[in-house]
Amino acid sequence: MFEHRGEPLLPRRAFALRLARFGGLALLIILGSLGIGILGYHTFEGLGWVDATLNAAMILGGMGPVNELHTRNGKLFAACYALFSGVVFLVAVGVFLAPIVHRFFHHFHLELGTEDPAEESQR
Repeated sequence: MFEHRGEPLLPRRAFALRLARFGGLALLIILGSLGIGILGYHTFEGLGWVDATLNAAMILGGMGPVNELHTRNGKLFAACYALFSGVVFLVAVGVFLAPIVHRFFHHFHLELGTEDPAEESQR
């Protein structure tokens, strides 16, 4: 998936494509999570599609619910979805930043000119 430490840095165009792929994956994770929230609010709380979308987006964005929840199942879903949303945000950011962090460390490794750890241990 990523280049090995002995390989040169990926050209900028290929890196931009990799970043777009990982950004697309992060977007799919967020959209999938938003879909779960929309269906949950619509099913468990009986909200209309627009209100369910608004509530799911606000929870996923960390702002909190907009509509007051009236049913026990709706409240339980909202609690679980809020916890799930916190994890999803961290995962999506991690997926998006993975190529950037890898390139940074790979560039650092090439600049330092460090050798293979197996070779260093034989000295």
